[in-house]
Amino acid sequence: MSQRCPAPLLLVLLACLAVAGQVCTKEDFHLGRDVLRKAEDRYGAEAVDRLVRWEALLRGDDSTSDYEKLQKVNAFFNETVRFVDDIELYGVKDYWATPVELLARQAGDCEDFAIAKFFSLKALGVAEEKLNITYVKALQYNMMHMVLTYYSHPGAEPLVLDNLVDEIYPASRRPDLMPIFSFNGTGLWLAKERGKGKYAGSSSRLKAWGDLLQRMADNAL
Repeated sequence: MSQRCPAPLLLVLLACLAVAGQVCTKEDFHLGRDVLRKAEDRYGAEAVDRLVRWEALLRGDDSTSDYEKLQKVNAFFNETVRFVDDIELYGVKDYWATPVELLARQAGDCEDFAIAKFFSLKALGVAEEKLNITYVKALQYNMMHMVLTYYSHPGAEPLVLDNLVDEIYPASRRPDLMPIFSFNGTGLWLAKERGKGKYAGSSSRLKAWGDLLQRMADNAL
């Protein structure tokens, strides 16, 4: 059964968003003073501005359709954040940043973009079962890549939100991407053509996902 999160003032409710099945509305979303203070101390006033603009995007959204929400969130992150790989940014080969970490640094790689869009859309009320973080091979660049996919209904052709391409296209118009697997807070699927594919168990099997959720719960920055 879905649970609605309480809205304690001036707390970061990313922990709520991190729990599968919980419903956290845009009205629930507040950035805490401690988080903003730490962001300013470490990354300057511009980091605070980015975080406040993100909060305003989520709390002030008046979209009437999922597609409008997809467009707003995709544009916000693609325009606000620059791509930097994990080795340069964190000194490790693979690190999945929280949305707060991504915006505070104004930099991240493809996983970070997809994750931030996922949690932002979830905060805007897009049903989690419509959203998948999808691991693909970018054939044009011969490299592994991550995007967010949106399914309007079970079995629908997904729309692709990609930090490399600003436009949102259906998967059939992205032949440059070969899906490998996808996941969200409720499960993990092996790719099968352009659909969700075969269920492969809980997303908790992904250590990086578990580490990310813990840092979100801890409000890490």
